[in-house]
Amino acid sequence: MEEISNTTLIIIVLIIIIVSAFCFEDFFLRKFVFHFLFGTRPKDINGKHVVVTGGSSGIGKCVAILAAKHGANVTIIARNTYKLQVARNEIIHVCKDKDVQKVEYLALDIGKDYNAVEKALSDLERTMGPIYMLVNCAGTAICGKIEDTSVADLQQMIHTNFLGSYYCIKAVVQRMKAAQEGIIVLTSSQAALLGIFGYSAYCSTKFALRGLAESISMELAPYNISVTLSAPPDTDTPGFAVEELSKPLETKLISETSDLVSPEIVAERLFKDALIGKFFSTVGVEGFMLTVLCSGMSPFHSSWILLWESMLMGIFRLVGAYYLVHFQNIIRNCIKTRDKNKRSK
Repeated sequence: MEEISNTTLIIIVLIIIIVSAFCFEDFFLRKFVFHFLFGTRPKDINGKHVVVTGGSSGIGKCVAILAAKHGANVTIIARNTYKLQVARNEIIHVCKDKDVQKVEYLALDIGKDYNAVEKALSDLERTMGPIYMLVNCAGTAICGKIEDTSVADLQQMIHTNFLGSYYCIKAVVQRMKAAQEGIIVLTSSQAALLGIFGYSAYCSTKFALRGLAESISMELAPYNISVTLSAPPDTDTPGFAVEELSKPLETKLISETSDLVSPEIVAERLFKDALIGKFFSTVGVEGFMLTVLCSGMSPFHSSWILLWESMLMGIFRLVGAYYLVHFQNIIRNCIKTRDKNKRSK
């Protein structure tokens, strides 16, 4: 009993440290250090062209709405024309200046054919102006253990989650470099920061986005182009509702250890972080901990944040180990329950 009590006490202390660190980073470093000591100011997108893939719903639509509120000309991209038209009307309604701003949509499968994507975005820039900010939000999730995931499902996630972002970035990056300015956002997931049961294929595509983001951040920094990787937790979107249909029990129970957040909250954080050039964009305590743990050789834009991450990494590793043991216990309990049910039949 004493051992259990000591373990519980240690866990409580570690949780307090995490929450305190998160609050310090979020409220002191982000607001005081950046804005007052270094004078970091968000980039101005008023009158600039912002393109959002996956912009007909969920996080993408919320980002497009925020861009319109800030005076940007907005183009949303998705496959469903009707949903795009509905979303466009919503975005027009919130424009800062309806008489000046332009809002368009483009029905396109961005992960299917690079040449089609390149032509579509090139034509789009001729009518809407050069793309200043590209926000890649298109994505899909099909859950299942590796042996239960079909090759077709794997290919679908590779095309939508990875190739869609890769193609769009490749299509616009040369013109951004010529303009010596730009913002690129890749919407990944917390599943890009740790492997999760039932997400073998999905995690692979999200980890790929993280590698892409880190690589192009290094390539584009000399051209004044910032790269932000958004790693949100489970988000209450239409895509998440579909994802729930294929989740194994183990995956559901592991996912339930963190809260479901609204797309508006994710979009607001993504938007703010992208405008100040922050590489990792996260929501909540778990996201903060995971990005610190995975910061390693990732880009940083503040010496204060670098020092803060270095101080916290060891502590967070212990907390991460606790979570991993907890997840393994969930998996073992599910296996035992299934075996017991089989024997009883």
